[in-house]
Amino acid sequence: MRDPDGLLARAGVRGDPDRDQHFLVDDRVLDRLPTYLGDADASHLLEVGGGTGALTDRLLAAGDEVTVVERDRTLAGFLREEFADELASGRLTVIEGDALEVDLPPFTASVSNLPYGVSSEVTFRLLPEKRPLVLMYQREFAERMVADPGTSEYGRLSVSTQHFADAEIVETVPKEAFSPPPAVESAVVRLTPREPDYEVADEAFFLRFVKALFTQRRKTMRNAIRNTAHISGLDDPDAVVDAADEDLLGERAGAVTPAEFASLARLAADVGGIEDDDE
Repeated sequence: MRDPDGLLARAGVRGDPDRDQHFLVDDRVLDRLPTYLGDADASHLLEVGGGTGALTDRLLAAGDEVTVVERDRTLAGFLREEFADELASGRLTVIEGDALEVDLPPFTASVSNLPYGVSSEVTFRLLPEKRPLVLMYQREFAERMVADPGTSEYGRLSVSTQHFADAEIVETVPKEAFSPPPAVESAVVRLTPREPDYEVADEAFFLRFVKALFTQRRKTMRNAIRNTAHISGLDDPDAVVDAADEDLLGERAGAVTPAEFASLARLAADVGGIEDDDE
């Protein structure tokens, strides 16, 4: 395997916290990341944020084909130079551009050390693809992804993530594993796609409804529904309150399970009317 420090030296770059660049340089962590895929299909692995290629190198050893998305022009150029043989053989593709904007190829799984500033947006671009994901996050963000109802970490991120996949933290990573060290610890989350154990008629509305109610997490659900129609897009929030279960209306969002949110969202769509504009 290529040495992470050697890659940094050959690339002639240093991480820049102001640009959200923290290169993972711990060999042991890098070696473990692909193993968290277990027996998932590794025929085409996607990496978002290739950096200097330390993880790319491990993914090439673990999978048949790898596609890397890298927005930094200098780093994308270095990857093409460093992995020229793999590019020539067709085993590696380097896409230069923003992972939120470029066309992603069909992929079977993704292992990535995400740029933390866009980790949420990238995650919710990947989750609907329903592929196994092993992704690195700030530890606090990861803990919110996997949180259970009734805990202080539980929120919109928990419900939205767990709507698409089973989420588990498989490793916490110290600051010293990166160059330069970030201000916070990190964590690796494994996301295993599965269908939710509840029905959602309109997924976009469900996710928007959850987002709206968590903006009023200190309020009861009754008041949150009434106060957030401008976010959820409900035409008649009072009709939803009149029709909903009294016990549930007395709860706060942090105690409501994803299945209960889904049930309430179905009711809201039926009796509350949804504006045509999804935003």
